[in-house]
Amino acid sequence: MFRNLRRALCAAVAALLLPLAAGAQSAHAAGAAATDAAAADAGAGYWHTSGRQILDAAGQPVRIAGINWFGFETGNYVVHGLWSRDYKSMIDQMKSLGYNTIRIPYSDDIFKSSTVPNSIDFSGGKNADLQGLSPLGVLDKLVSYAGQDGLKVILDRHRPDAGGQSALWYTSAVPESTWITNLKALAARYRGQDTVVGIDLHNEPHDPACWGCGDTATDWRLAAQRAGNAVLSVNPDLLIFVEGVQTFNGVSGWWGGNLMGVAQYPVRLDVPDRVVYSAHDYATSVAQQSWFSDPSFPANMPGIWDKYWGYIFKQNIAPVWVGEFGTTLQATVDQQWLAALVSYLRPTSAYGADSFHWTFWSWNPNSGDTGGILKDDWQTVDTVKDGYLASVKAPGFPGTGSGGGGGGGGSTAACSASYTVSSDWGSGFNAEVKVTNTGTTAISSWKVTWTWSGSQRITSVWNAAYTQSGGAVTAVNASHNGAVPAGGSASFGFGAAPGGGSAPSVSCTAA
Repeated sequence: MFRNLRRALCAAVAALLLPLAAGAQSAHAAGAAATDAAAADAGAGYWHTSGRQILDAAGQPVRIAGINWFGFETGNYVVHGLWSRDYKSMIDQMKSLGYNTIRIPYSDDIFKSSTVPNSIDFSGGKNADLQGLSPLGVLDKLVSYAGQDGLKVILDRHRPDAGGQSALWYTSAVPESTWITNLKALAARYRGQDTVVGIDLHNEPHDPACWGCGDTATDWRLAAQRAGNAVLSVNPDLLIFVEGVQTFNGVSGWWGGNLMGVAQYPVRLDVPDRVVYSAHDYATSVAQQSWFSDPSFPANMPGIWDKYWGYIFKQNIAPVWVGEFGTTLQATVDQQWLAALVSYLRPTSAYGADSFHWTFWSWNPNSGDTGGILKDDWQTVDTVKDGYLASVKAPGFPGTGSGGGGGGGGSTAACSASYTVSSDWGSGFNAEVKVTNTGTTAISSWKVTWTWSGSQRITSVWNAAYTQSGGAVTAVNASHNGAVPAGGSASFGFGAAPGGGSAPSVSCTAA
């Protein structure tokens, strides 16, 4: 409830108070690399449900462990941050951090022929293939590249229009018929593209939305059945994600976070094994709730979650996906809440994919009452916030590949590298290194080296692994970007401190 604040586009990200043990990210990365090979291959094809689990096309269980990247639902009509970075580098960074799914909110405005994306930076070759595209055309590009990287996509009908959130799934300006028509259009658009695994039918229904009351004008459960069946009529392979409401039988909670009615009134669709229930849960940086002031907090929280939505998983009724949860982490109570929630979601190391699914809110730093995984520069990772999520991250999925081919009969492996400082604020800076295959055959791996003349130290890196000894740095490709066709390129980025230094000369070797 009281969620309009979180949609404000402010850029203030406060200092975080709870330090985590150093190396949480690297520990997760090492664990992920050691995951059983068969499990790492899970996720191919379309997905379906079986009891509380989501299974891939081969019947292997999968875990959604992802991130929200918003913007299409706003007046920009495109994901945010493209005013600062290339969309491919963002998706690569998500993958490098261990997120395997992107939830992309949108409004029905993106279906209008008059709607044009704005606030995209095309300078320096950034986002070059997005020029002149409609919002749906941009979405196509994001879906395609996410699939190449092995990330899945869940489309979220967030708002009827860019003006703001609505309590019900329709308004006077956007009737139910438009909602369903556009849902069907998306389902048909991505039919056969299993990168898009499902659609979240409507974001955060709240009072007067009800569950099981029988009034077709306000009963969200009945509306979800109508919309879900419409989607499945044109694309029967999709998962249907159904959020809760605010109030059931006089008991209120977060907008979209109350799924108490499922026990008595489950969503029943024409195609079996397609429903995933979705809850939202937040901390005090979004709004106060009575349970935060309970003397037993945070020990009381598992019981709260059990009551509102956790029972669906624990009773093996259906999978449960926490589609949004987030916090600025400013308050101690929020830090305790996030630690408790992550524990409740079940660590992947102990439970594998037999766990709750999740997508954190948000990737964006400009979510006013939560902030994001990225800091205000849209580059630097908030390693404290990201570190909380390390235990519930999960293996990625098979990528669709880029379609690039190697060179012909020659076998010369060679590469060059360019080093560009993208921002410098004196006490620190961000840079991007582009690796180009200058040889006549495809390469499978690359290494870039340079030596700084000053005291610079790398503080964070994405899309590569690195070592540093004094001013000498060696960066090698990540698992997903080592293969580069002849004439092709890959890139990685990093943050370092202090700033103010000149760009060093870099060298590249390839295999």
